[in-house]
Amino acid sequence: MPANILNLPAYAVLAVEQNDHDYHVNVEVKQPPTQCPHCNSDHLVGFGRREQLVRDLPMHGKRVGMYVGTRRMQCRACSKTFSEPLPEVDEKRAMTKRLVDWIGRQAIKRTFASIAEEVGIVESTVRSVFRDYVNELQQHIRFETPKWMGIDEIHLIRPRGVITNIANNTIVELLPNRNKSTVERYFYGLEGRDRVQYVAMDMWRPYRDAAHAVLPHATVIVDKFHVVRMANDAVESVRKATRKNLTAKQRRTLMRDRFVLLKRERDLTDQERLLMEGWTLNYPLLGEAYRLKEAFYGIYDSASPDEAHDAFGDWYRSIPHGLHGHFEPLTKAFQNWMPEILTYFAHPITNAYTESLNNLIRVMNRLGRGYSFEALRAKILFAEGAFKRTNSRPKFERRVRPADLKEVLEYGVPEDAVAMTDLIVVEPPEKKPREKSGSTQAPKNYGVDISTLAQLIETGEI
Repeated sequence: MPANILNLPAYAVLAVEQNDHDYHVNVEVKQPPTQCPHCNSDHLVGFGRREQLVRDLPMHGKRVGMYVGTRRMQCRACSKTFSEPLPEVDEKRAMTKRLVDWIGRQAIKRTFASIAEEVGIVESTVRSVFRDYVNELQQHIRFETPKWMGIDEIHLIRPRGVITNIANNTIVELLPNRNKSTVERYFYGLEGRDRVQYVAMDMWRPYRDAAHAVLPHATVIVDKFHVVRMANDAVESVRKATRKNLTAKQRRTLMRDRFVLLKRERDLTDQERLLMEGWTLNYPLLGEAYRLKEAFYGIYDSASPDEAHDAFGDWYRSIPHGLHGHFEPLTKAFQNWMPEILTYFAHPITNAYTESLNNLIRVMNRLGRGYSFEALRAKILFAEGAFKRTNSRPKFERRVRPADLKEVLEYGVPEDAVAMTDLIVVEPPEKKPREKSGSTQAPKNYGVDISTLAQLIETGEI
């Protein structure tokens, strides 16, 4: 009998054939059935066999097919027939349980098509296994509810809502859309949602409405990044309006130098300062737009909400008539969201992961071609090796030593009584065992680290 190359103890290998691509392994279950599943009688007789093809893990770079000679049995007591159960075979599919688990784990970081090719199954089967695997993961993997929550947008096929843990720089959920009802449903499902302290977001009204409705103790803050970005958008609007009246050569130069206009003045190199001076000298309105952009950034140097409010008023009054239209989206947004924008100056919470998230958006757009949102969500949220966890250690406790002789209390007695009793020893009261403090906690999972995830995707590990 051939060696059991499958390493499945419940099966006996009868024969092995192979070619350049596949192993064909004939097997049978070692222990035949001994009891009828219908009446529990042990009066069984054979009723023939039928061959079943069961897929198994690839081996030596080849696909593996197990040809199981499945016994058919008949019960003499109840006359019913049945097939013997196949150990280690998935109940829903003609493949081993270990192959099902392997496909699920591989599908997180590989394409479905490549897995289907390696195993020798159709791609739709990989998708089905992956779906079941993800559903099981969702039952067991729970991310800590962020105390400092970020709500942002990520473009995967279309705009999606992304929930982040600001303090830990992690993603904890991807929502299929940015609708208020979707966001509320997610908030309602959070464990300990009353402990969310801050929610930083962009200026998307459904986010704000959902937070006010469901997170009772959360303070809503408009993220600084989304506000100052609108100042850059205003400068870009002025640049585009200016280039309409330029020659083709001047337009190309302005296009090439547009990134200089978007940089902070303090970050300009000497060469960039010369370029800036040239543009602002020749096109004063463009120079004024740059000045306004820099002055708006300066508002965020304010030490309090009141100071920021006054600084915005001064800045708004300094806008020249010819630039009001270009800066109108910014001024309207500031006025419409003023309470949430000014709250930043009392609680300077910001999405510090913005740069990493932008990188992630770029690589996910590339990865996302051909995948459904559900598959992309699973690849992001359950990426192996990307979780940020903390393992809580038990509290340090003083050691408990056994009683020694010095702790024994001895009381003297009259000298003439020593003959009767050499020593009277009074034992100290027995100490109760120290109770466990309960300080040992289960490991906490704070979500998927954004920087690690982007790196895994960039290096092709996902």
